[in-house]
Amino acid sequence: VQLQASGGGMVQAGGSLRLSCTGSGRSFTAFRMAWFREAPGKDREFVAVNHWSRGRTDYADFVNGRFTVSRDDATNSIYLQMNDLKPEDTAVYYCAATSLGYTASEYFRYTRAFTYDYWGQGTLVTVSS
Repeated sequence: VQLQASGGGMVQAGGSLRLSCTGSGRSFTAFRMAWFREAPGKDREFVAVNHWSRGRTDYADFVNGRFTVSRDDATNSIYLQMNDLKPEDTAVYYCAATSLGYTASEYFRYTRAFTYDYWGQGTLVTVSS
């Protein structure tokens, strides 16, 4: 079972990137799938989690409407469209998946990295000022 992330690169502030993450080895249809990021010298940080392809997506506060998650169960893929990128968005971005199902009152657990069973290898996003 594997998650493969791609799409990172270098972009100027205000630019856009679209990250992709494709799963293999099993279907992730019933999984929550998320994006995290890790900047140099910082802890891994929650970005967004999608609660199934027709479910809601929760975003970290810093996203502030700039990022959008989409998902394609037919291809076992999740995407992160990032617009209006800022230098502080520079990080390695990771996709992750979990089979754990929490009630809505416990959704904060999906912001914790240890909740996730599977991780992609990361893709580097560099935003220059």
